[in-house]
Amino acid sequence: MPDLTQSLQGHDLGHLRIIAELWGIDLSSSNTGAETQRTALLRLVPTLLDQTLVDEVVNALPHEARTALEDLLQNDGCLPWSLFIRRYGVVREMGPGRRDRERPYRKSASPTEMLWYRGLIARAFFDTPNGPEEFAYIPDDLRPLITLSRDVPVVPMGRAALPPERAHLFPVTDRILDHACTLLAALRLDLPVDPLSESLKSSFPYPLTHIPLTILLSTAGLLSTNNQPLPEPTRSFLEARRGDALAQLVQSWLHSSTFNELRLMPGLNCEGEWQNDPLHTRQIILDYLAGLPTATWWSLPAFVADIRKRNPDYQRPAGDYDTWFIRNEITNEYLRGFEHWDDIDGALIRYLITGPMYWLGILDLASSAPDTLPTSFRYSGWAAALLRGTSPEGMPTEDATIQVGSDARLRVPRLVPRAARYQIARFSEWDEETDEGYRYRLTPVSLSRAHQQGLTISHLLALIHRYTEVVPPSLVKALERWDQHGTEARLEQLVVLRLSSPELLKQVRASRAARFLGDPLGPTAVIVKPGAWEKVLRVLAEMGYIGEARIESKE
Repeated sequence: MPDLTQSLQGHDLGHLRIIAELWGIDLSSSNTGAETQRTALLRLVPTLLDQTLVDEVVNALPHEARTALEDLLQNDGCLPWSLFIRRYGVVREMGPGRRDRERPYRKSASPTEMLWYRGLIARAFFDTPNGPEEFAYIPDDLRPLITLSRDVPVVPMGRAALPPERAHLFPVTDRILDHACTLLAALRLDLPVDPLSESLKSSFPYPLTHIPLTILLSTAGLLSTNNQPLPEPTRSFLEARRGDALAQLVQSWLHSSTFNELRLMPGLNCEGEWQNDPLHTRQIILDYLAGLPTATWWSLPAFVADIRKRNPDYQRPAGDYDTWFIRNEITNEYLRGFEHWDDIDGALIRYLITGPMYWLGILDLASSAPDTLPTSFRYSGWAAALLRGTSPEGMPTEDATIQVGSDARLRVPRLVPRAARYQIARFSEWDEETDEGYRYRLTPVSLSRAHQQGLTISHLLALIHRYTEVVPPSLVKALERWDQHGTEARLEQLVVLRLSSPELLKQVRASRAARFLGDPLGPTAVIVKPGAWEKVLRVLAEMGYIGEARIESKE
């Protein structure tokens, strides 16, 4: 990087005098012309490189200008000029005459302009892999002298929520643990997981669909590479106390580089080979949240707007808004350029807060009305414990019991131990999910499927006896008989052909309709094979008999 002399040698004498004035240095001279500029530069630079004076000038800067300097320091002293002025404002373009008349340095329009007229930053073209590019930079010999005090108070992003923004509350829940148990069982049984999205929609406002939940469980080390539950990690997770299990999911999310919120956001389709850094992005937003008052409702729109104003490139270190190919799934429009910041970068902040951080019990949400999107948030009572990886106080205990009917139907409340529900689900056909819990049915098909996975009826009976207060003896007997003899009764829906006489049945059996007929049900009735009743009626008509069909719709 150029040093201070190289950075200032292209400036006129008036500019050097402005720098000297703002540093409190006397650089007055009656001489004019190039030689005077050179002499002034030789006098000015050594004075500017005094550690005590640098500390005095830097410490007197307002917070925004110090933030801009710190941004440069954290990026090896330079950033693309276009990126820097987007973050910290422009330097107003004016010639020496207008500058000396209007004196813009007396009332700087931006942090960039404030640093520019103090000589703390310069601009120049440097070679890059994409060709020459203009950069903002701190002169090389000045950079080691700039130290920023860390005890300067940080101004929080945004503002406290107004009363209308927090009128309707959406407190956190631990429902994600129940959804995780359901999904683990579905994956273990190779059941279709798309329908699970319906039961997950309680995770307002972004539905916790099976896609992000599967990635989260994989991140937590519960799934194999082909998304099958790993026996021991899954058992430990399901047997853990609810608070410990929730903390495990939170910590997995916090440190995951594979849970990519940008690519999980509904309505956007990320295309191409470009890469983003979800872990770095997540940490930046968490750092901003850490600076907020813990018990205060905070305005979500104001929080997003302030990040756009103060650090719009929070997830794009190079300020690149053109090479990330992101398409709006509704309009099919490619959202390229800074003008789509709200559609992508702003939307990502809202998704992080009202999606994962709400699902995981970190942030409570509130809105202006029950059916509107969240407009404010605050740390939940669980947040501090979850973020440090410990179980929050006051979490519910899984001590409910299963209700078993003699008709082989089971009602499993939400607070039945998850490990027990996981096993019950593997033995059963799944009925509806309600706010109170889950409903299952034991059928020959479900029992056979469980048997193929190595589960036994004795295992099922042990589960039922352990987690049920009253077990119907008839169900125990039925399960034991099934274990010994298999299915002993079957209910089927059949189409039956009834004829007026045994002789007519013999004629039909001797006709072309014979191949459509099944077992006889008596001297004048016979089963018709599935889907063949219309063919039988046509053969009867050819034989001179008009038949009547009474087929009830299955709907």
